[in-house]
Amino acid sequence: MPDQRSISFVLPVFNEERNLAALLHAIAKEMNPFAMSYAFTIVDDGSTDKTWATVAELRAQFPTIRAIRLSRNFGKEAALAAGLELAAGDAVIVMDADMQHPTRLIAEMLRLWEGGNVDVVEAVKRSRGRESLFYKACSKSLYLALAQLTAMDMDGVSDFCLLDAKVIRAWRCFGETNLFFRGLSVWLGFRRTRVYFDVSARASGRSAWTFQRLVRLALTSITAFSSLPLHAVTLMGGCFFLFATVLGTRAVYLKLHSDTVIDGVTTVILLILFVGSLLMIALGVIGEYIAQIYNEVKRRPRYVVAERMGETQT
Repeated sequence: MPDQRSISFVLPVFNEERNLAALLHAIAKEMNPFAMSYAFTIVDDGSTDKTWATVAELRAQFPTIRAIRLSRNFGKEAALAAGLELAAGDAVIVMDADMQHPTRLIAEMLRLWEGGNVDVVEAVKRSRGRESLFYKACSKSLYLALAQLTAMDMDGVSDFCLLDAKVIRAWRCFGETNLFFRGLSVWLGFRRTRVYFDVSARASGRSAWTFQRLVRLALTSITAFSSLPLHAVTLMGGCFFLFATVLGTRAVYLKLHSDTVIDGVTTVILLILFVGSLLMIALGVIGEYIAQIYNEVKRRPRYVVAERMGETQT
Protein backbone atom coordinates (compact mmCIF):
# COMPACT_ATOMS: atom_id res chain seq x y z
CA MET A 1 0.00 0.00 0.00
CA PRO A 2 1.34 3.48 -0.88
CA ASP A 3 0.48 4.88 2.57
CA GLN A 4 1.77 1.87 4.46
CA ARG A 5 3.89 2.79 7.46
CA SER A 6 7.37 1.34 7.85
CA ILE A 7 9.28 0.36 10.98
CA SER A 8 13.00 -0.14 11.39
CA PHE A 9 14.37 -2.32 14.18
CA VAL A 10 17.80 -1.13 15.32
CA LEU A 11 19.75 -4.01 16.86
CA PRO A 12 23.28 -3.38 18.18
CA VAL A 13 24.96 -6.77 18.58
CA PHE A 14 28.18 -8.05 20.11
CA ASN A 15 28.87 -11.78 20.09
CA GLU A 16 25.20 -12.68 19.66
CA GLU A 17 25.43 -15.46 17.06
CA ARG A 18 23.27 -17.78 19.17
CA ASN A 19 20.52 -15.24 19.91
CA LEU A 20 20.10 -13.30 16.67
CA ALA A 21 18.03 -15.76 14.65
CA ALA A 22 15.58 -16.37 17.49
CA LEU A 23 15.17 -12.63 18.01
CA LEU A 24 14.44 -11.88 14.35
CA HIS A 25 11.87 -14.67 14.12
CA ALA A 26 10.22 -13.47 17.35
CA ILE A 27 10.01 -9.91 16.00
CA ALA A 28 8.58 -11.13 12.69
CA LYS A 29 5.89 -13.06 14.57
CA GLU A 30 4.91 -9.92 16.52
CA MET A 31 4.76 -7.86 13.31
CA ASN A 32 2.44 -10.25 11.44
CA PRO A 33 -0.84 -8.69 12.70
CA PHE A 34 0.23 -5.20 11.61
CA ALA A 35 -0.14 -3.85 8.09
CA MET A 36 3.32 -2.35 8.23
CA SER A 37 6.52 -3.00 6.37
CA TYR A 38 9.57 -3.48 8.56
CA ALA A 39 13.31 -3.83 8.21
CA PHE A 40 16.19 -4.81 10.46
CA THR A 41 19.15 -2.48 10.95
CA ILE A 42 21.88 -4.55 12.56
CA VAL A 43 25.17 -3.12 13.84
CA ASP A 44 27.87 -5.66 14.61
CA ASP A 45 30.02 -3.93 17.23
CA GLY A 46 33.25 -5.76 16.44
CA SER A 47 32.07 -9.26 17.42
CA THR A 48 34.73 -11.93 17.78
CA ASP A 49 32.40 -14.87 17.14
CA LYS A 50 30.37 -15.73 14.02
CA THR A 51 27.79 -12.97 14.45
CA TRP A 52 28.58 -11.33 11.08
CA ALA A 53 28.37 -14.67 9.26
CA THR A 54 25.04 -15.32 11.01
CA VAL A 55 23.72 -11.98 9.76
CA ALA A 56 24.73 -12.94 6.21
CA GLU A 57 22.88 -16.25 6.53
CA LEU A 58 19.76 -14.60 7.93
CA ARG A 59 19.48 -12.30 4.91
CA ALA A 60 18.17 -15.27 2.95
CA GLN A 61 15.14 -15.35 5.28
CA PHE A 62 14.96 -11.60 5.96
CA PRO A 63 15.99 -9.74 2.79
CA THR A 64 15.21 -6.37 4.39
CA ILE A 65 18.25 -6.66 6.68
CA ARG A 66 20.63 -3.73 6.45
CA ALA A 67 23.80 -4.31 8.42
CA ILE A 68 27.20 -2.81 9.11
CA ARG A 69 30.18 -4.28 10.91
CA LEU A 70 32.34 -1.89 12.91
CA SER A 71 36.12 -2.19 12.67
CA ARG A 72 36.39 -2.95 16.39
CA ASN A 73 34.33 -2.87 19.56
CA PHE A 74 33.44 0.80 19.99
CA GLY A 75 30.86 0.20 22.73
CA LYS A 76 27.10 0.00 22.77
CA GLU A 77 26.53 3.76 22.66
CA ALA A 78 28.54 4.08 19.44
CA ALA A 79 26.78 1.06 17.95
CA LEU A 80 23.40 2.59 18.77
CA ALA A 81 24.49 5.84 17.12
CA ALA A 82 25.50 3.92 13.99
CA GLY A 83 22.16 2.14 13.89
CA LEU A 84 20.11 5.30 14.33
CA GLU A 85 22.06 7.06 11.61
CA LEU A 86 21.50 4.13 9.25
CA ALA A 87 17.85 3.40 10.03
CA ALA A 88 14.96 4.60 7.88
CA GLY A 89 11.20 4.48 8.28
CA ASP A 90 8.32 6.20 10.03
CA ALA A 91 9.50 4.93 13.41
CA VAL A 92 12.45 3.08 14.91
CA ILE A 93 12.38 0.45 17.63
CA VAL A 94 15.67 -0.05 19.48
CA MET A 95 16.25 -3.43 21.11
CA ASP A 96 19.05 -5.51 22.59
CA ALA A 97 19.78 -8.81 20.87
CA ASP A 98 20.11 -10.90 24.05
CA MET A 99 16.34 -11.55 24.32
CA GLN A 100 16.11 -9.64 27.61
CA HIS A 101 13.85 -7.09 25.95
CA PRO A 102 10.51 -8.93 25.52
CA THR A 103 9.24 -8.85 21.94
CA ARG A 104 5.65 -9.08 23.20
CA LEU A 105 5.86 -5.36 24.04
CA ILE A 106 6.32 -4.46 20.37
CA ALA A 107 2.57 -4.73 19.67
CA GLU A 108 1.72 -2.45 22.59
CA MET A 109 4.36 0.07 21.53
CA LEU A 110 3.03 0.18 17.98
CA ARG A 111 -0.59 0.59 19.09
CA LEU A 112 0.35 3.50 21.36
CA TRP A 113 2.33 5.12 18.54
CA GLU A 114 -0.41 4.54 15.96
CA GLY A 115 -2.80 6.44 18.22
CA GLY A 116 -1.07 9.60 17.04
CA ASN A 117 -0.53 11.21 20.44
CA VAL A 118 2.87 9.68 21.23
CA ASP A 119 6.31 10.23 19.72
CA VAL A 120 8.36 8.15 22.15
CA VAL A 121 7.39 4.91 23.87
CA GLU A 122 9.85 3.99 26.62
CA ALA A 123 10.13 0.49 28.01
CA VAL A 124 10.83 0.79 31.74
CA LYS A 125 12.17 -2.03 33.90
CA ARG A 126 9.86 -3.12 36.70
CA SER A 127 12.54 -5.48 37.95
CA ARG A 128 16.17 -5.81 36.86
CA GLY A 129 16.27 -9.60 36.67
CA ARG A 130 19.26 -11.66 37.75
CA GLU A 131 21.73 -8.93 38.63
CA SER A 132 23.95 -8.88 41.69
CA LEU A 133 22.88 -6.65 44.57
CA PHE A 134 26.07 -4.65 44.06
CA TYR A 135 25.29 -4.01 40.37
CA LYS A 136 21.69 -3.11 41.17
CA ALA A 137 22.84 -0.69 43.87
CA CYS A 138 25.33 0.95 41.49
CA SER A 139 22.68 1.37 38.79
CA LYS A 140 20.18 2.77 41.28
CA SER A 141 22.79 5.20 42.60
CA LEU A 142 23.65 6.37 39.09
CA TYR A 143 20.05 7.14 38.15
CA LEU A 144 19.41 8.78 41.51
CA ALA A 145 22.47 11.01 40.98
CA LEU A 146 21.33 11.87 37.46
CA ALA A 147 17.86 12.73 38.73
CA GLN A 148 19.32 15.07 41.36
CA LEU A 149 21.87 16.65 39.03
CA THR A 150 19.82 16.98 35.85
CA ALA A 151 16.16 16.85 37.01
CA MET A 152 15.59 14.05 34.46
CA ASP A 153 13.93 10.87 35.73
CA MET A 154 15.73 7.93 34.11
CA ASP A 155 15.18 5.35 36.84
CA GLY A 156 14.48 2.02 35.15
CA VAL A 157 14.59 3.48 31.65
CA SER A 158 16.18 1.07 29.17
CA ASP A 159 17.48 1.26 25.62
CA PHE A 160 14.31 -0.57 24.54
CA CYS A 161 12.10 2.12 23.03
CA LEU A 162 10.13 3.28 20.02
CA LEU A 163 11.11 6.61 18.46
CA ASP A 164 9.09 8.46 15.84
CA ALA A 165 10.91 9.63 12.72
CA LYS A 166 10.82 13.25 13.92
CA VAL A 167 12.62 12.20 17.11
CA ILE A 168 15.28 10.41 15.06
CA ARG A 169 15.81 13.52 12.94
CA ALA A 170 16.28 15.60 16.09
CA TRP A 171 18.62 12.98 17.59
CA ARG A 172 20.84 13.08 14.51
CA CYS A 173 21.54 16.76 15.16
CA PHE A 174 23.67 15.89 18.19
CA GLY A 175 27.36 16.34 17.48
CA GLU A 176 28.90 14.81 20.61
CA THR A 177 31.49 12.08 20.30
CA ASN A 178 30.64 10.63 23.71
CA LEU A 179 26.97 9.73 23.77
CA PHE A 180 24.53 8.52 26.40
CA PHE A 181 21.51 7.31 24.44
CA ARG A 182 19.04 7.10 27.33
CA GLY A 183 19.93 10.55 28.58
CA LEU A 184 19.72 12.16 25.14
CA SER A 185 16.41 10.46 24.46
CA VAL A 186 14.93 11.88 27.68
CA TRP A 187 16.54 15.30 27.08
CA LEU A 188 14.89 15.58 23.65
CA GLY A 189 11.44 15.62 25.19
CA PHE A 190 8.55 15.11 22.72
CA ARG A 191 5.30 13.41 23.67
CA ARG A 192 6.17 10.34 25.71
CA THR A 193 4.56 7.39 27.37
CA ARG A 194 5.84 4.26 29.12
CA VAL A 195 5.32 0.54 29.09
CA TYR A 196 6.74 -1.74 31.77
CA PHE A 197 8.48 -5.11 31.71
CA ASP A 198 10.44 -7.51 33.87
CA VAL A 199 13.95 -8.25 32.68
CA SER A 200 14.36 -11.94 31.86
CA ALA A 201 17.56 -13.94 31.78
CA ARG A 202 19.76 -13.87 28.69
CA ALA A 203 18.86 -16.55 26.17
CA SER A 204 22.52 -17.54 25.93
CA GLY A 205 26.00 -16.08 26.27
CA ARG A 206 27.30 -13.60 28.80
CA SER A 207 26.73 -9.88 29.12
CA ALA A 208 29.54 -7.64 27.90
CA TRP A 209 28.79 -5.13 30.65
CA THR A 210 31.42 -4.82 33.37
CA PHE A 211 31.74 -2.67 36.46
CA GLN A 212 34.40 -0.59 34.70
CA ARG A 213 32.06 0.12 31.80
CA LEU A 214 29.30 1.10 34.21
CA VAL A 215 31.65 3.57 35.94
CA ARG A 216 32.73 4.99 32.58
CA LEU A 217 29.10 5.37 31.51
CA ALA A 218 28.25 7.05 34.82
CA LEU A 219 31.06 9.60 34.43
CA THR A 220 30.14 10.28 30.80
CA SER A 221 26.44 10.72 31.57
CA ILE A 222 26.97 13.02 34.56
CA THR A 223 29.53 15.25 32.83
CA ALA A 224 27.43 15.35 29.66
CA PHE A 225 24.23 16.51 31.35
CA SER A 226 25.26 18.56 34.37
CA SER A 227 27.90 21.08 35.42
CA LEU A 228 26.73 20.92 39.04
CA PRO A 229 29.81 18.95 40.21
CA LEU A 230 31.96 21.90 39.11
CA HIS A 231 29.79 24.27 41.13
CA ALA A 232 30.04 21.86 44.07
CA VAL A 233 33.83 22.22 43.96
CA THR A 234 33.44 26.00 44.19
CA LEU A 235 30.95 25.61 47.04
CA MET A 236 33.32 23.32 48.96
CA GLY A 237 36.11 25.83 48.48
CA GLY A 238 33.91 28.64 49.78
CA CYS A 239 32.83 26.65 52.83
CA PHE A 240 36.41 25.76 53.70
CA PHE A 241 37.47 29.40 53.25
CA LEU A 242 34.85 30.45 55.81
CA PHE A 243 36.01 27.71 58.17
CA ALA A 244 39.65 28.76 57.76
CA THR A 245 38.72 32.43 58.33
CA VAL A 246 36.93 31.64 61.60
CA LEU A 247 39.78 29.39 62.76
CA GLY A 248 42.40 31.97 61.82
CA THR A 249 40.52 34.80 63.53
CA ARG A 250 40.27 32.75 66.72
CA ALA A 251 43.99 31.97 66.63
CA VAL A 252 44.95 35.64 66.19
CA TYR A 253 42.59 36.70 68.97
CA LEU A 254 44.05 34.17 71.41
CA LYS A 255 47.56 35.24 70.46
CA LEU A 256 46.89 38.94 71.09
CA HIS A 257 44.53 38.88 74.06
CA SER A 258 45.46 35.89 76.22
CA ASP A 259 48.32 33.78 77.38
CA THR A 260 46.67 30.60 76.12
CA VAL A 261 49.04 28.32 74.26
CA ILE A 262 47.55 27.15 71.00
CA ASP A 263 48.25 23.44 70.57
CA GLY A 264 47.96 23.11 66.82
CA VAL A 265 50.11 20.16 65.80
CA THR A 266 47.28 17.64 65.51
CA THR A 267 44.94 20.25 64.08
CA VAL A 268 47.44 21.29 61.41
CA ILE A 269 48.07 17.68 60.36
CA LEU A 270 44.36 16.97 60.08
CA LEU A 271 43.76 20.18 58.15
CA ILE A 272 46.59 19.39 55.73
CA LEU A 273 45.15 15.93 55.10
CA PHE A 274 41.64 17.33 54.71
CA VAL A 275 42.71 20.12 52.34
CA GLY A 276 44.88 17.72 50.34
CA SER A 277 41.99 15.31 49.92
CA LEU A 278 39.65 18.13 48.98
CA LEU A 279 42.09 19.42 46.37
CA MET A 280 42.59 15.97 44.85
CA ILE A 281 38.82 15.44 44.60
CA ALA A 282 38.39 18.89 43.07
CA LEU A 283 41.15 18.25 40.54
CA GLY A 284 39.58 14.89 39.71
CA VAL A 285 36.18 16.47 39.05
CA ILE A 286 37.70 19.21 36.92
CA GLY A 287 39.85 16.62 35.16
CA GLU A 288 36.78 14.61 34.11
CA TYR A 289 35.27 17.66 32.43
CA ILE A 290 38.58 18.52 30.77
CA ALA A 291 38.85 14.94 29.52
CA GLN A 292 35.39 15.22 27.98
CA ILE A 293 36.35 18.48 26.30
CA TYR A 294 39.59 16.89 25.06
CA ASN A 295 37.70 13.98 23.52
CA GLU A 296 35.19 16.28 21.86
CA VAL A 297 37.64 18.77 20.32
CA LYS A 298 39.57 15.95 18.60
CA ARG A 299 36.44 15.40 16.48
CA ARG A 300 37.19 11.75 15.91
CA PRO A 301 34.36 9.70 14.39
CA ARG A 302 32.13 7.84 16.80
CA TYR A 303 32.80 4.60 14.96
CA VAL A 304 34.51 3.18 11.86
CA VAL A 305 32.63 0.88 9.47
CA ALA A 306 34.56 -2.13 8.19
CA GLU A 307 31.83 -3.81 6.08
CA ARG A 308 28.32 -3.16 4.87
CA MET A 309 25.57 -5.55 3.93
CA GLY A 310 22.30 -4.92 2.14
CA GLU A 311 20.97 -1.58 0.95
CA THR A 312 22.43 1.06 3.23
CA GLN A 313 22.00 4.77 3.50
CA THR A 314 24.60 7.35 4.46
